[in-house]
Amino acid sequence: MHSAVVLAGGRSTRYGDGDKALADLAGVPMLRRVADRLAGATDELVVNCRRDQRDAHVDALDGYPDPVRVAEDPEPDEGPMAGIAAGLRAADGEYAVVVACDMPFVDPDVVEFLFERADGHDAAVPELDDGWYQTTQAVYRADAMAAACERALERGDRKILAPLDDLDWVAVPESAVAAVGDVETFENLNTREAVADAAERFR
Repeated sequence: MHSAVVLAGGRSTRYGDGDKALADLAGVPMLRRVADRLAGATDELVVNCRRDQRDAHVDALDGYPDPVRVAEDPEPDEGPMAGIAAGLRAADGEYAVVVACDMPFVDPDVVEFLFERADGHDAAVPELDDGWYQTTQAVYRADAMAAACERALERGDRKILAPLDDLDWVAVPESAVAAVGDVETFENLNTREAVADAAERFR
């Protein structure tokens, strides 16, 4: 069983007022766009969010084909590492793909490939050509990564790569991703302008 965890609890300061996860992409909330693209590659969906977002996010996922659960942040605004830990703790699968809610072009073929690369390890994290590790579109062994995130938070280390120091993980080069899918999978939408431009691509 493979789980999906969508991170949707951030404040989206560059986006402005409103919940970016619910931004309209050609009539469909961005959160639902992300979830729908994950449905073919995973067996359940966990949404990490703040308590005040819960009802609206559940509504956006009405009719989703796989089981859906919400993992609320125990403490809001603790950052993506805390969201990853909360989401992974709620996942039933041994492995889970973690995806940010602002990545509506996530490629299910890439997700399946990352699950394959993670098998036998604690994580498979894409390494982009610019040296950036894409930790918010990566596959993790749920229990191991959740525990590593919690340890990093306890010691006050909020660098998003910090939990990986405790894990057996593999870096997946961008070239390997491009061989199986579209590197557009990593595109994230941070501003209203980016959301508006992306919406045109769904029409």
